[in-house]
Formats: sequence, structure tokens, C-alpha cells
Amino acid sequence: MSDLDLSVITGQVEQIVRETAEAGRIGPGQLLVIGASTSEVIGKRIGTSGATEIAEAIFAGVEAVSRQFGFWPVFQCCEHLNRSLVMEREAMAAYRFEEVTAVPVPKAGGAMAAFAYRKFRQPCLVEAVRAHAGVDIGETLIGMHLKPVAVPFRPSIRYVGEARVTAAFTRPKLIGGERAVYKLADSVEERC
Repeated sequence: MSDLDLSVITGQVEQIVRETAEAGRIGPGQLLVIGASTSEVIGKRIGTSGATEIAEAIFAGVEAVSRQFGFWPVFQCCEHLNRSLVMEREAMAAYRFEEVTAVPVPKAGGAMAAFAYRKFRQPCLVEAVRAHAGVDIGETLIGMHLKPVAVPFRPSIRYVGEARVTAAFTRPKLIGGERAVYKLADSVEERC
């Protein structure tokens, strides 16, 4: 880990999250889920070498963009806590999610979720969310926490350290059929 520059990681995460938020038009009050394997970032197998320093660098990058765009960041725990999520209590109340009882620690929740839990003003854990967008650092499988329909997004930076990055934002479902119209027409003739 000594060859990883933490400020570079923070900058990479900030750019990735900013690009994702811009592409998905993620704004105030919306949810952006982050899944991050600090082990993968340092080149180890997921779940084997959690690193608080890496979690701190990732958190700083996410937080910088969150303050600018106004979305609520939500951090996914590892499989030992059933991929539950750390979020601010205010966000949980706004979305009427049900709280679950656990405190994530590096060996049960993961270094990233454990760090976020300690940094949030009023942290809580929820079992699931339907986020508007997400960034997955290290193939942590965040898809279960995205609203349908997920739109894959390719950020300009594809790796943080050694961890592969994938991202997505969501859009409303298109409904209808052959006669469905998805944009309001400019002229009266086109409306009828």
C-alpha cells in the first residue's frame, strides 16, 4: 500500500462520482450508493485486507461531490451484513426506510462502511435502498440497490488503485407501446 498516493485516490473518486452525478443529473435529496472494496484498491482479493486509510480517501472524494450536488451518499456494507447500507438518519427518515440494527466494523461490514458509519453526523443502517445512481469500486455488486432502470455509465477513470470501477445512473421506466409518446410535442397538430 505504500506506493498508493491517498490524495490521488481521493481525486480519482471525486472525478468518478462527479462524472456519474452529472451524467445522471443527480441532485439534492437523491441517493447515490457507493460500494467500495478497499482490499481491491490495494490489489488484494475483496474482503481480505481492509484498509481504513483507503476508506478515508474514498470518503473524502465522495463527500466533496456530495456537498456540491446535494445528494445523500449511501455506503454499502459487505456480505457479512447482507450488503446493508450506511446512511444519514435524515435520509432514512426522508425515504421512510426501516432501520436495521448493526454497527459495521472492518471485519463485518467492511472498512469503507465502518469508516462512513463513524464519519456521518447521525449514521444508521438500512437493509436496502433504491438509489438514483451508484459507483462500484472493486466489483462489490451494488446493482441490488439501484432503482430500475439502471443505465451503465463509463467514467473517464476506470480504476481506483487496482480496483475496477463501474457506475450507473437510473431513469424512469418507459411505458406504453407503439403509440406511446415520451416528449411533449411543439405543435397542436402533433398532440392530437
